[in-house]
Amino acid sequence: MPNTARWAATLTLTATAVCGPVVGSAHAAPAAGPSGLYAPSALVLTTGHGATAATVTPERAVTLNCAPTASGTHPAAVQACAELRGAGGDPGALTLRDGVFCTRQYDPVVVTVEGVWQGKRVSYERTFANECVKNSYGTTVFTF
Repeated sequence: MPNTARWAATLTLTATAVCGPVVGSAHAAPAAGPSGLYAPSALVLTTGHGATAATVTPERAVTLNCAPTASGTHPAAVQACAELRGAGGDPGALTLRDGVFCTRQYDPVVVTVEGVWQGKRVSYERTFANECVKNSYGTTVFTF
């Protein structure tokens, strides 16, 4: 047996011993994105006083990572991730909580959410009448 054939046979036997025999066609594992085995869910949330995000300087910003576990600088990351999961990752689907009463004072607060949710791009902006109204939508996502 020539050296090349011997080398190929040795590699095949070593690969079989380490990885197991190859049966039939190759079975490729599902392609994992750059973030691993889960679709990324990472958001940046900002808030500031004013009418639109284009005219407001963000006064506060937090990060919220929801996959594989809840983390980030959001003060209630675990609860906020659970709330967003319940809304299908759509901040616009969060509704006004029952039993919350706010003044009618108009002091607009803008919230933005940018990032990805389960691999899909998220871009959200909403102007609330005041801080109380902002904090009344959902329970934790916008309270930072």
